[in-house]
Amino acid sequence: MNWKSKPIAVLMGLLLIHVLAHIDRHMLSGFAPQITQELVLNNKQFGFLTGAVWVLSFGFMAIFMGSLADRFSRTKVMAFGVLVWSVCTAASGYAQNFEQMVLARFFVATGEAALVPAAVSLLAEVFSAQRRSTAVGVFFIGIPMGIGLAFVIAGTMGASMGWRSTFMVLGIAGVVMTLPLLFLKDQRDNGIGHEPGAPFGQQVKLVMGAMRASKPLRQTMIGFVLIHFAFAGLAFVQLWLVRERGFDGASIAKQMGSMQILFGTIGAVLGGIASDRLAGRFQGGHATVLSLMVLVFAPLMLLYRFATPGSALFFIGMCAGFILPLASYGPANALIQALTPVNMRSTITGATMMLINVFAIAIGNLAVGAISDRLTASGSSFGLSTALIGTDVLVMLSLWFFWRAASSGDSRLADARDKSVVMH
Repeated sequence: MNWKSKPIAVLMGLLLIHVLAHIDRHMLSGFAPQITQELVLNNKQFGFLTGAVWVLSFGFMAIFMGSLADRFSRTKVMAFGVLVWSVCTAASGYAQNFEQMVLARFFVATGEAALVPAAVSLLAEVFSAQRRSTAVGVFFIGIPMGIGLAFVIAGTMGASMGWRSTFMVLGIAGVVMTLPLLFLKDQRDNGIGHEPGAPFGQQVKLVMGAMRASKPLRQTMIGFVLIHFAFAGLAFVQLWLVRERGFDGASIAKQMGSMQILFGTIGAVLGGIASDRLAGRFQGGHATVLSLMVLVFAPLMLLYRFATPGSALFFIGMCAGFILPLASYGPANALIQALTPVNMRSTITGATMMLINVFAIAIGNLAVGAISDRLTASGSSFGLSTALIGTDVLVMLSLWFFWRAASSGDSRLADARDKSVVMH
């Protein structure tokens, strides 16, 4: 069965799995008020659960899983990951305290680390360079859809079932989704000059060498990490809206979920399409497109923190925060793939995910929780607001790195070289 000859079907299958991954990952945020109350968690502990505990597993396992995907069957690596994270999602529903939840979420992250490195490499193989940014952007619709559905499920089905039963049902659904992946043989496409990746230790050294040799690759990765501080803030947005902006928890959860799905999806799709169509018109290619995206949307994200709740500017800024991070996925990943040798693409994606999770998610979430707790303890009524403004400033800083990558000229050359490859 030559399943790779049907790239759209491959993309849709990977998207479905990606949606489930982010539902399972962000269900903690969707049930934040209920879980923090029942397990008696403070902001710092909640930040640790959604950030540091995740990176201790996901961040470091992503590069290892990426190296396995470069050497062996990407579909089998993904199947293993789906099975592990689904079983542990169900186990999360049994947690009775902070320590048990930490253990369950650690292994959820271990499983999810297998998906993105293998999937992005697979999409780079089955889609031509001219369509790659769009394909990757569509795949990363899984983030807004998963996050949005997590909040929607928490506000609807979760309201009647409770958070524990919801986790168990999601775990069962994931185990069922593992089965199709086991029957797909991942025959490498030797037409694009693929050679198996090296053993893990050697592969990491090769990837580090590629990063040292390519300044635009480093700058793109740094900018991509900084833009993810929007997600560091996202874990606390519901708490911020309830505690400091006066919104009702259940209603804002459903509203945030719907907006995340709509505007995150718009960002992912339009970001990929726009980059594929516009990259060739700019000297810096995909890097210039990324710079323009940050220039347009990041200031709106910052203004949103100061706007009157319920005003037009408030909701425009909220929507910009959903659009920008997802819009960056197509062009950033397409450029990183173009700047990387074929037999390192899963590993470099894993390395990128590791850096994102170490700095933006783990340190970012922990810092937002700790800073807001400290400010609140000192008498401030706007501890979360102050901490979240800091994440917005870091998102804006990504502009400098994307612009530097665009100015080097090498990113445009990489895009051009990639388009000379034999394509479907």
